[in-house]
Amino acid sequence: MPAVLEVAHAKINLALHVLGRRPDGYHEIDSVVAFAGVGDRLEIEPSPRKALLVTGPFAAAVPLGDDNIIWKAFQHLNGVMSLPSVSVKLEKNLPVASGIGGGSADAGAILRGLLRLVEGTLNQAQIAALAAIGADVPVCFVGKPAHMTGLGEKLSLLTEHLPPALVLVNPLVACSTADVFKAMALPIGVLRPAPVQAVWRNDMTGAAIQVQPMISGVLSALHKTNLYPVLMSGSGATCFGIARSFEEAEAVAATLCAQHPHWWVKPARLG
Repeated sequence: MPAVLEVAHAKINLALHVLGRRPDGYHEIDSVVAFAGVGDRLEIEPSPRKALLVTGPFAAAVPLGDDNIIWKAFQHLNGVMSLPSVSVKLEKNLPVASGIGGGSADAGAILRGLLRLVEGTLNQAQIAALAAIGADVPVCFVGKPAHMTGLGEKLSLLTEHLPPALVLVNPLVACSTADVFKAMALPIGVLRPAPVQAVWRNDMTGAAIQVQPMISGVLSALHKTNLYPVLMSGSGATCFGIARSFEEAEAVAATLCAQHPHWWVKPARLG
């Protein structure tokens, strides 16, 4: 069988509402998710033994052992259907622990690639069960704009028109989702109803700034541009501003790169 190629597109939370903390300790969310035209690249090929080769600007931050989410996704799917052993070449272009689903996007991409190799499919219940790998894995596996609720396992595809482009900015500091939820300090068992219509806000922003104060500076820099709205994605530290065109996104990104040469800044189309 020939190798298959998959792109793990960056996940963007256009709206992220944290509805509360369930009795089991997990957080209930309500989020509008889209995907940017930047991402990691995976080449998946049948091999006598499993192997992972990582290249790209963020390769050094990727674990190579069984704790890599790529192998966790492989093991999960191998419990559903028989899979061949594979070697994976990962070009790591997205910063890690950055709120744009880099690891979850990689998991979603290898799952799609493995299914292509074995000509398999997953039903709706099996896609929902991917949340056991990570909350963002189901939506990253689907790879299409969606309304995501529950623990990430409930998805409905969006039909609304999305903005054309955005600028992604990360100050190159990792921001732990667990630490951000801890900083939110929500009481167990208290849930509020989901908004009737998603509001362009991220309920994790204040807590994320407590964990990584540099996020405040990124948001401030984006607010000084013509991009609107400006938000943080996921649990941070990546923030973004919506552009009216990809050309505007490119121009703003060039300015931000000049002002902050040590930040990760990317213009991208949104879909």
